[in-house]
Amino acid sequence: MQNILPNVVLMNRKKMTKRHLITCSVIVLLVIISAFNICSTKAVPTVKKTAKLNNKTSAPRSKFIFQNIDENEYSFANEALPVNDASVNRVMQLSLKKHSYKYVQSNILHKNAEKWFPVIEPILKAYGIPDDFKYIALVESGFGESTSSRGARGIWQFMAGTARTYGLKVGNGVDERMNTRKSTIAACKYIKELYVEFNSWTLAAAAYNNGEIKIEKAINRQNEDNYFRMHLNRETAAYVYNIIAMKAIISQPKKYGYKNYFNSVKTTELLAIN
Repeated sequence: MQNILPNVVLMNRKKMTKRHLITCSVIVLLVIISAFNICSTKAVPTVKKTAKLNNKTSAPRSKFIFQNIDENEYSFANEALPVNDASVNRVMQLSLKKHSYKYVQSNILHKNAEKWFPVIEPILKAYGIPDDFKYIALVESGFGESTSSRGARGIWQFMAGTARTYGLKVGNGVDERMNTRKSTIAACKYIKELYVEFNSWTLAAAAYNNGEIKIEKAINRQNEDNYFRMHLNRETAAYVYNIIAMKAIISQPKKYGYKNYFNSVKTTELLAIN
């Protein structure tokens, strides 16, 4: 019994020493792994920092279409759009996209502009109406002869009652809304009255679309007379943007994907040719 006990104690000591060595080895290994992870973690921000510095050296991309261009490129009757306004920018981009060749897939608007602008431009000028109003005819009808579901007809899409108010004959087999020259004169008279009422060509255009009574009510209700800050029905809220987009695609066709397009020439030159 006395010989067995020392041996047992000795064996236990050996086991404990072995376990101690294993534990120490594990601890050392964990320390090495931790140190490696710390070094790796510190290295990551250095890479990110470098990436950020590299990004700073490149020119920032603006989300606004008005960046680095003449703001009058997107204007109506010399009334420029508010530049770098997120809401205005979004609606303008959508309208330009909708009128690009990719979506229209036709040059008919440019061909009709080439045919009819020389007719209506001198009339607008004679009545003191800004030249940009000629694009309303393209937005309203595309210079087509269709009749709307509400009964509006002609290139200026006059309702019968409004047409008669401004001197056009409608009825008894006669419809002067289809006469380009006469209907343009009637449109000029109407637009001029709208401008006198609102003192803004932009609001005059909006009223041409939605009626002066509704625009006046919107102004009074919202206490706001800036078209671009007003809350209007969907069609009228997009109306002036569509006119400006139409102006853009006609005056800068290549920019919006058109190849065979209306070549902008002075009215006098076109009239001289005809």
